[in-house]
Amino acid sequence: MAAQATEVRHEPFEPSGAGAAIERWTLSCGPLQASVLNLGATLHTLTAPDRSGTPAQILLSTDELDAVLGPARHFGATVGRYANRIAGSRITLDGVEHPLLPTGHGVTLHGGPDGFANRMWEAEQIPDGVRLHLHSPGGDQGFPGSLDVTVSYTLTADRLTIGYHAVTTRPTVVNLTNHAYVNLAGEGSGDILGHLLTLDADSYTPVDDRQIPFGPYEPVAGTPFDFTAARPVGKGIDDDHPQLRGSRGYDHNWVLRERPADGTPARAALLEDPGSGRTLEVLTTEPGIQIYTANHFEGAVTGAGGTPYRRYAGIALETQHHPDSPHQPSYPSTELRPGEEFRSTTVLRLGTA
Repeated sequence: MAAQATEVRHEPFEPSGAGAAIERWTLSCGPLQASVLNLGATLHTLTAPDRSGTPAQILLSTDELDAVLGPARHFGATVGRYANRIAGSRITLDGVEHPLLPTGHGVTLHGGPDGFANRMWEAEQIPDGVRLHLHSPGGDQGFPGSLDVTVSYTLTADRLTIGYHAVTTRPTVVNLTNHAYVNLAGEGSGDILGHLLTLDADSYTPVDDRQIPFGPYEPVAGTPFDFTAARPVGKGIDDDHPQLRGSRGYDHNWVLRERPADGTPARAALLEDPGSGRTLEVLTTEPGIQIYTANHFEGAVTGAGGTPYRRYAGIALETQHHPDSPHQPSYPSTELRPGEEFRSTTVLRLGTA
């Protein structure tokens, strides 16, 4: 039986005004549909059927332009030049220190105050999807080297594949991820505390009050961070554990089990919604996954269905290198040098149970 073709179309996000410059690319393949914005190379929506075949949009998302440009600007965006946190807002490469633009609290978060999520990317159609390109000049947010980045989204029968590629003109650091928030029951349907989560990780990186790793990996066994077997997200989220008191929930990086040497994506996580039966399996070439349970959402963004998003409205499963890797020699390196290519792949495989 021939594979089902993927339909690709694009249109302005809004027909007039500021939204007209933002393009929305819609990918459709059977019951699956995804939309991508050239603003921030953003995965804007993802629609999948439940066990009875009823479709629902499963990403926290809004069509309100002010929110897309404001409090929702990281929803589904491509985060870079360095996802997560860098302590002290500085890096050192080959003995040369490079100050970075800070985002507050003594760190540079998600690439700086004007990171990749805020940029307009160039977009073009490719087979089964869309590819987006961004040129980041040398010194952008303090990072050395001009960086050319591409992100591709391709949709096939049961999965959305996100591919990343980057090259640089000078030694630099690169760490890219997608910042989508998932609710498998459907956006705006309530919290994700009853979702079942499995993580292929036996350890995590404990952090200080700035969310900066402060030491070696710690085992998850016997802690609220043990998702080696399927467990409700909310089961230990309010435990009196020192790593949970300040963050009001999960906002931590898990160290994934060893990835295949040939660059094939391996499973990192499985998310299941018992009510709808929807499942999301995350496969990646990355060594870590940051889990964030929308701990500080307070209704600033209203979803497309009219429901304000509050605490635990969704869960982010951000495949990436570990936070603050430039200052942690024992972590996998995020350095990229001229003549080298940064490549990373993450697969979102959708199903039902």
